Amino acid sequence: MTAVNRDRLTRLFLELVRIDSLSRRERDVALRIQAEVESAGAICRYDSAGEKVRGNTGNLIARIPATAPGIAPFLLCAHMDTVTPGEGVKPIVDGAVIRTDGTTVLGGDDKSGCAVICEVLHQLHDGKMPHGPIDAVFTICEEIGLQGARNLDLTMIEAKSGLVFDSDSPGYLFVSGPSAVGMRFTVRGLEAHAGMAPERGMSAIKIAAEAIAAMRLGRIDDETTANLGVIQGGRAANIVPNEVVVRGEARSRCEAKLTAQVDHMVACFADAVARAQVTVDGVHFAATLEHSAHRSYGGMNVPQDAPLVRQVIEAARRSGRTIAPAGTGGGCDANILNQRGLVVANLGTGMRDIHTVREWLDVNDMVASAEVTLELIKLHAGG
Repeated sequence: MTAVNRDRLTRLFLELVRIDSLSRRERDVALRIQAEVESAGAICRYDSAGEKVRGNTGNLIARIPATAPGIAPFLLCAHMDTVTPGEGVKPIVDGAVIRTDGTTVLGGDDKSGCAVICEVLHQLHDGKMPHGPIDAVFTICEEIGLQGARNLDLTMIEAKSGLVFDSDSPGYLFVSGPSAVGMRFTVRGLEAHAGMAPERGMSAIKIAAEAIAAMRLGRIDDETTANLGVIQGGRAANIVPNEVVVRGEARSRCEAKLTAQVDHMVACFADAVARAQVTVDGVHFAATLEHSAHRSYGGMNVPQDAPLVRQVIEAARRSGRTIAPAGTGGGCDANILNQRGLVVANLGTGMRDIHTVREWLDVNDMVASAEVTLELIKLHAGG
C-alpha cells in the first residue's frame, strides 16, 4: 500500500479553506490548485463553463500523462466552490480534527476532495506506480445546481469512469443518489390596513402558513426528503400582505415517490389558496396561486456489480479498510456526469456537519480516501 504524505495533505487543505471561493468566485482557489497540480506534473486547461454561469473562472481540467501504455484514462473530480457563510474561514486544528471557528462553514465540502486529489497526483508523480492517463477535474458552481459539471466540456477529458470525492464517510462508496425538483409558489391575497381593517384583506403569509402546516416535510422515507428553504413576502408590519413567495425542493431516489411528493406539496398550496376568499364592499376576492417545478438534476444509479464498484471495494481491502456501496440523499457532480455518459461513483472524504458553522473533519479520513484511491489506480492499471 502506498502511504500518502499526511503533512502535505493537511497543509494544502488548510491553505485551500482559507481561500474564499463562493460559487461563481472560484478563480483564486483554482489558481492555487493549478499551481499545486502542475508541481505534480499535470498539464492544466480551463473550459468555458465560467462564461456560461457568469462566474470568474471555468472548470480546471488537469491531465497527468500515462506512465504505462494500454491503460484506460481515469477520472478524479471534486468541486471548488463553497456555500455561505464561507468567507474568511479560520480553521481550528485540534490534533487530527480540523473544525470551523463557529462563524463560517469550514469548506471541507469540497476542498477536502480537492486536497485528496492533489495528494494522489503528487504520489503518482513521486512514485514508480504504472498508471494510465489521469483526468483531474476541479469543478465550479456545484453548490448552485451542479452547474460546473453540467457545463463541463467533455471534449477536454478522455476518461469514461472514475470517482467524485464529495461525501462524508470514507467507509462508503455512494453509487445511488436522488433526483431533485425545485419548486416556487407565489400566493396572492389582498392587502388591507392591518390595524384598522384586517377583515378587508387576505394575508398571503397566513395562507402560505396553512399550506406549509399541512405539508409533509423533512425526512419522508429512507429515499425521499423535502424542504422549504426561502420565504419572501410582505411590505410592512401594519399591512396585511398581499403576496408571498416560497421556494423549496423535493428529492428522492425513487421517481414515483418524487412525483408523489411534488404533487402533495402543490396540492397543499392549492387547497389553502382555494379556502381563502373575502367580500369587500360587495366585491368578491379569491386568493390565487402560481407555481412552477423544474428538474434540478436527475438521479445517480451505478450498479453495485459495476467494475468500478468492485475495484473500489478491492482497493479498500488491499489498504486494510472496508468500503460498502450505499445510497445518499445528496446530489453531487456524479449525478450529472453519469447522465452525460460516464460511470462515476462518489467516495467520501470525511467532511461532517457540512453546510453549517459546526462543520469539521478528521484528517485520518482524507488520508484513507487518498490511500484507497491510489490502490484503485494501481488496480485499474492491472496491478
